[in-house]
Amino acid sequence: MLFDIKPTPGNPRNSEGDTILLADGRLLLAWTRFEGREDHARAEVRAVLSSDWGITWGEPRVLVSPDEAQQNVMSVSLLRERITGELLLFYLRKNSLADLQVRVLRSSDEGASWCCGRRVSTQEGYNVMNNARVVQLESGRLLAPVAHTRDYAQSSQQVAFCYLSDDGGWTWRPGRGAARLGKGATGCQEPGLVPLHGGPLLMYIRTDLDCVYAALSGDDGETWGEPAPLRDLPAPAAPATMARLPTGRLLALYNHRPEGARAGWEGRTPLAAACSEDDGRTWRRLEDIESSADYAYGYTSIRLYGERVVLTYYVWPRSAPAGFEQTTLRFRLLPLSRFTL
Repeated sequence: MLFDIKPTPGNPRNSEGDTILLADGRLLLAWTRFEGREDHARAEVRAVLSSDWGITWGEPRVLVSPDEAQQNVMSVSLLRERITGELLLFYLRKNSLADLQVRVLRSSDEGASWCCGRRVSTQEGYNVMNNARVVQLESGRLLAPVAHTRDYAQSSQQVAFCYLSDDGGWTWRPGRGAARLGKGATGCQEPGLVPLHGGPLLMYIRTDLDCVYAALSGDDGETWGEPAPLRDLPAPAAPATMARLPTGRLLALYNHRPEGARAGWEGRTPLAAACSEDDGRTWRRLEDIESSADYAYGYTSIRLYGERVVLTYYVWPRSAPAGFEQTTLRFRLLPLSRFTL
């Protein structure tokens, strides 16, 4: 099952999506709708609903207006808070290359309305959090993983850490430590999280060092060890996404490129899948999700709903006249068995 949100006049880019299943069985799909192609172009967060798992969709509506930011709002993460059952909607509010903040809204009526905006990123500067990144531990702790630099115009060298909340997302603080790389031009970019067996957390990290990197935390995201390469996941400078399957194995979606960073951001193809049976130490490549080299793919979300796996990611034609022109957001529904055989 495929559903594409295609570019239109005045809307050359749709990207960075996420989904959540509502109590009545409908699926909510949210994404960033840009009015220009660049990351700093004016943009808003929109959503559509489906009651038949993506066969048909309702009319889109705006969840977060671009008017609240000097540049844009973008990069949505959706989560059902375990204790209250409320929906949480996280997004970025971008004012400049020295002012990018993570925000959260909440809904007690299954997404019909959103309120009670809070700032997640308590540190000033440029806080990057990708779509579909926030996780909640069994303890109830919420973790919002970010890459941070004081001023991106002055330095692209970033560190990765988590903002933490122990009261359901009402108040936030930074963890006590960060993952750092002493090499590469960009440091630790666009981190994500996946809990491991026995309690540790794995932070997977975009780098310009030819593969995905990972760091570990044994204290629920307070501090992080030194990042190490995952050589089985060679990639350009592009984010990966990981999830735990019901079988216990880990699933990773990433851009498999043996030449690594030399592929460039335009080389985010194919959209590959890999699994790990040993909590991320080694990985085995599976069948690609998207294999056409005519397109680039990125900023994936993975959500598991029973025997269904829902993905979202952007699809950009590499023949486009400029970067991110003609970018489509793709919703894809796959059977869980695709990843468990």
